Amino acid sequence: MSKPLARYAALTGYIDLSRSLSLDPIQLMRSVDLDPASLDLQDRWVPAGSVARLLELSAAVSDRPDFALKLADRRRLSTLGPLSVSLREEPDARGAVRLLIRYQHMFNESLHIRLSERDGLSTIRIHVDTGEPMPVRQSVELAVTATYQLLAQLLGERWHPVSVCFEHPRPADDTTHRRVFGAPLRFEAEYSGIVAYTSDLDQPNRLSDPLLRSYVRQVLDTVAVPEEPTTTTRVRELVELLLPTGRCSVDQVARSLGVDRRTVHRHLAKSGLTFTTVLDETRAELANRMVSSRRYSLTEISEMLAFSTPSSFSRWFSRHFGMSPREWRTRSEA
Repeated sequence: MSKPLARYAALTGYIDLSRSLSLDPIQLMRSVDLDPASLDLQDRWVPAGSVARLLELSAAVSDRPDFALKLADRRRLSTLGPLSVSLREEPDARGAVRLLIRYQHMFNESLHIRLSERDGLSTIRIHVDTGEPMPVRQSVELAVTATYQLLAQLLGERWHPVSVCFEHPRPADDTTHRRVFGAPLRFEAEYSGIVAYTSDLDQPNRLSDPLLRSYVRQVLDTVAVPEEPTTTTRVRELVELLLPTGRCSVDQVARSLGVDRRTVHRHLAKSGLTFTTVLDETRAELANRMVSSRRYSLTEISEMLAFSTPSSFSRWFSRHFGMSPREWRTRSEA
């Protein structure tokens, strides 16, 4: 399976920021096999893992754990290319977030964004998966900050989220984080992302021009084929939700969707999938995320992913990822 790619636009402002911190951006880019001469080609695709390595390396060399937040300060909505035009014209912030999720594959294949709503709160979960074990703290912080900036631009500078969450530990100095987000910060949380009042997402987009909305959507559809929000996506979300409960079966998923198991199988088959395949892929995604973090022990992860014993989890993980979960965790923290 090929590793995910990202557009060079992800590094907008990198040269200027690096030089302001007395770094050598050219040497750093070359050290992770990125071509500095191609930075002007914002739509060029490069390995997402190389971008993640560059951000981590730059933060370490400059001794600035807030490197990604400072990089986000130099970005604009236009960094998202054609998608930025449509985001500006969505009628409300919820529409913009859903559009961002629908077309996220246009700018970064390693980025996974999900929106869930419950009890008056909307949670935007953000996960980065480069397809290999490595630290992604800076990539996650860049994505969370960019999403926050999008919402602030649509809702106005007076808007603030309920909280901003990160799976990784709190930095020794979180001054920049507090300045950027102006909201309660949660580190070592169960997920990375933003929590907002659902009513805030219903607020009219102050930048939107209703007369342009239809036109810009047509323009966007000519440059990209959106990821289809199918039953398959809903099945994946339910599998992720049900796995830790030990009740993850096709029958339980079907009941949650309000259909019978044959309907689930039929929808998955249209995408060339089986329930077992979706279960295994979702398990692998969760295992990658959990093992890369130190929030849970390997025994706890084994139980949360519904394995009968830690040893069976270790054998399964080694078959999927080519190394033991302990070795994967060690490399992710290197």
